[in-house]
Amino acid sequence: MSERRPHEADTAPVNLTEAGHALLAMARGTDNGHASQLLIGGSRQRAVLMALTGGAGLNEHESPPAATFQVLSGTARLYAVDGPSWVVAAGQLVTIPATRHGVEALEDCVILLTVSLGQTADGAV
Repeated sequence: MSERRPHEADTAPVNLTEAGHALLAMARGTDNGHASQLLIGGSRQRAVLMALTGGAGLNEHESPPAATFQVLSGTARLYAVDGPSWVVAAGQLVTIPATRHGVEALEDCVILLTVSLGQTADGAV
């Protein structure tokens, strides 16, 4: 098994507000209206900070084994394909459905995505 490369959050707390502002500025300069930064990565978990400009979105995609969607600023809509949708405002958290889903930014927003990638070496989830 290869070693993962270190991430900023491995050695010091990450200021999500500052990182979110920087990502939103980057997203405003892109054609697709989004930018992201991997904060924590590895074989068992990930934390990704994403910024989307109003009207931008993430196309429908498969769900990871377990994940959460937390809006840090702005408002976004998380929707399950052929299922429910949630309007998630700053300070709110929702579980990502275990089905194909997508995201639409209802206004400029910063989102923290946390993902569990599966089992530990001893088989525990």
